[in-house]
Amino acid sequence: MKRELLEGALKERETAVFPAIAAIGGMVVPALVYMLFNYHDASAIDGWAIPAATDIAFAIGILSLLGDRVPVSLKVFLLALAIIDDLGVIIIIALFYSSELSTLALTIGFCMVAVLLVMNFMGVTRLLPYLLVGAVLWAAVLKSGVHATLAGVVLGLSIPLKGQGQQKSPLKTLEHDLHIFVALVILPVFAFANAGIALDSFSVGDLLHHVPTGAALGLFLGKPIGVFCFSWLAVKLKIAKLPADVDMKEIFGVAMLCGLGFTMSIFISSLAFGDANAQYDTYARIGVLIGSSLSAIVGYIVLSKTLPKNPAR
Repeated sequence: MKRELLEGALKERETAVFPAIAAIGGMVVPALVYMLFNYHDASAIDGWAIPAATDIAFAIGILSLLGDRVPVSLKVFLLALAIIDDLGVIIIIALFYSSELSTLALTIGFCMVAVLLVMNFMGVTRLLPYLLVGAVLWAAVLKSGVHATLAGVVLGLSIPLKGQGQQKSPLKTLEHDLHIFVALVILPVFAFANAGIALDSFSVGDLLHHVPTGAALGLFLGKPIGVFCFSWLAVKLKIAKLPADVDMKEIFGVAMLCGLGFTMSIFISSLAFGDANAQYDTYARIGVLIGSSLSAIVGYIVLSKTLPKNPAR
């Protein structure tokens, strides 16, 4: 996120505002769709944030199947939207899916954040001090009752982008070193650990239950409606501009791909229900898989129909 803000897809105000507004719509409307189906159930309503997430890896993966027919500006729009979307979901997790708070642990955590900021301000560019302080921060946030995901966000934002003299970028170095481990180990383990569904007590009739229905329609309908309508309004009200070489039909196709919640949505389901309400967790996971699959298929079809067959080289 920091790299994109300083020198990447979100560097310019015009490029940041458009996907930011779209991301807000892509979180608010799906949550409202889910609540529409579950407002009468006090237990089910805890999963309101399940369809608010977008799985960056899968959305970009589907888009890449269309090859060079996809304008670079459209790829940047989806990537920026998904980055902002994920950051918003992480904040939601920290605020709404945290347990009882520990004052001592929170105090230690705030002290570690202050140390990170001081090191950044003083121009410390070695990674080891940041990682050591970050480890203490993570443990403190974990024990505080706030979801520890937030510690990673704070640590990532505190590490300098530029090194001293001829030194390589500390932030890019860490991102590069982590990439293989994350892609080949953490992401697959995360996906398999969170995507498991116990079907022994599940029947076809359960698909009509309000939890899987709310989760599936929140992703398949709420996401594209929220992303597209907020994007359209932003352009009409002249708050933002469409990316170069992109029209609203292609924005709608990308909006459909944003309904790919998968791993993040399933993760939120485990936080909202977990072992305390395993049946609803199973229902939500099935809804997420259905909504994500439909979004991927329809999004690919829409983009394949609207993108130029022979793009300019």
